[in-house]
Amino acid sequence: MSSTDLIIFDCDGVLVDSESIVCRILAEEMNRLGLQTTAEELDEQFSGRPARDCLLEIEKRFGGPLPDNYFGNTERRIREAFQQELQPVVGIEGLLDQLQQLGLRSCVASSGSHQKMQLTLNKTGLYDYFDGRIFSADDVSRGKPWPELFLHAADAMGVAPERCLVVEDSIAGVSAAVSAGMRVVGYSAHPVRGPQLEQQGARVVTDMMAVLNFI
Repeated sequence: MSSTDLIIFDCDGVLVDSESIVCRILAEEMNRLGLQTTAEELDEQFSGRPARDCLLEIEKRFGGPLPDNYFGNTERRIREAFQQELQPVVGIEGLLDQLQQLGLRSCVASSGSHQKMQLTLNKTGLYDYFDGRIFSADDVSRGKPWPELFLHAADAMGVAPERCLVVEDSIAGVSAAVSAGMRVVGYSAHPVRGPQLEQQGARVVTDMMAVLNFI
């Protein structure tokens, strides 16, 4: 008998392959400000964390408030790149179809804003899988790595934390799920990230369909 009543998916890096796009553009814009960095460094530092926390980190490195046009220019470039480049994570559609066939409930709990998820999930054709069951760090006082977002999602769905399985790709997300008392599968095709997720308490998979082994 399954020990899972609800599968909670992170969005960026789990449903949509967006993090490489965001980190690339953030790195380019930060380098223009004289803040030397790389997309790989930002992926390591910011993955899974709410945008407001990442902003505070960038301002700290800059030494004060960022230029007025920084936010608008960066967001515009990210939106344009999403429209041109964004794709679903490989294998996610097959997994979601299988979950529907099994009658298992699912939802999204992401550090991204509702506006961003509406854009990315619609662009990749995944929105209808989760319509009405999408939760954002904007809904709670503290996002990942704190457990509030996952607990909020479980409560809204009427499922006890121990009956939830979280699918995450970030250290912050795995930490949040473990703190919430939930089992967690860490998805990673990155040779370094996988062991890091495992150290935080995740069962790591490199193929989305392998998530079915832990339900």
